[in-house]
Amino acid sequence: MSVQFIENNGGKLAVEVRGSSTAPLVVCSPGLGDTRDAYYEVADQLVAAGYRIAIIDLRGQGDSSTGFASYGDDETASDFIKVVETLAPGGRAVLAGASMSGGAATIAAGQRPDLISGVILLGGFLRNGSAGAVLRFIMYLMFLRPWGPSMWKMYAATLWPGLTPEAAKERAQRSTTLLTRKAEAGYSETRWAAFQSLMGSLDHDKAVSPWLPKVKTQPALVVVGDKDPDWSQPLEEAAWVASQFKAEGATSTLTVEGAGHAPQYEKPAVVGPEMVRFLNGLRQGDSFKAVA
Repeated sequence: MSVQFIENNGGKLAVEVRGSSTAPLVVCSPGLGDTRDAYYEVADQLVAAGYRIAIIDLRGQGDSSTGFASYGDDETASDFIKVVETLAPGGRAVLAGASMSGGAATIAAGQRPDLISGVILLGGFLRNGSAGAVLRFIMYLMFLRPWGPSMWKMYAATLWPGLTPEAAKERAQRSTTLLTRKAEAGYSETRWAAFQSLMGSLDHDKAVSPWLPKVKTQPALVVVGDKDPDWSQPLEEAAWVASQFKAEGATSTLTVEGAGHAPQYEKPAVVGPEMVRFLNGLRQGDSFKAVA
């Protein structure tokens, strides 16, 4: 295990890398407000299956810096691409994106099919959620200072029904603590300000939709928790997401019973083996090769 910092767009991305440097690469990114440890248990399974795993902290979150020129779906897609180009020059990778990072992974796959062999979408946002534009704006206002961190902590605790109530509250508290740290040395922007910039920029309909026609032939694994609170009908949303990818025999959907918005963290014993199965299928099909 090692953490390195990759510069992109004015800031530094914290990227934790596991596995052999010559193994096929899988780049993972968490959801809004979450951190890279959401992938730890499935990462262990993927490394044991012969893959190299790179887990990113989103801009301004976790151990990544603030100070980026901008934040959003397009920017996270740029980060995915930058990490692949840095860690697998001349090679290809699969992207795993949770929540908003699922939309970013889709954008990256549409932009760089030469670089991306497939995507794993975990509760991924390829379009705006059940809330309308007015309600999304109200939610944005809810997370403004000074009341924002308290509101985020309450909201985040509802995202992971696959955890015990105590564990969900502890993770929500940890997330809030990390997001409210002071500006780090060399940066004037606080982490909460970066978080606000990201929240205010998200419009998946606008950012992701133009790239959907470009991913019709990309293989995809769509993972959804049947208790995901961010969707009024999570299984129907997953079916729609899967329908955007038409790679015959290489697109599938996994429903994770009892899980919410981070199924890879809540139910790694269910999600990990399916991720391995998907990756092995790409590897056997010769579309997903190790770095030479």
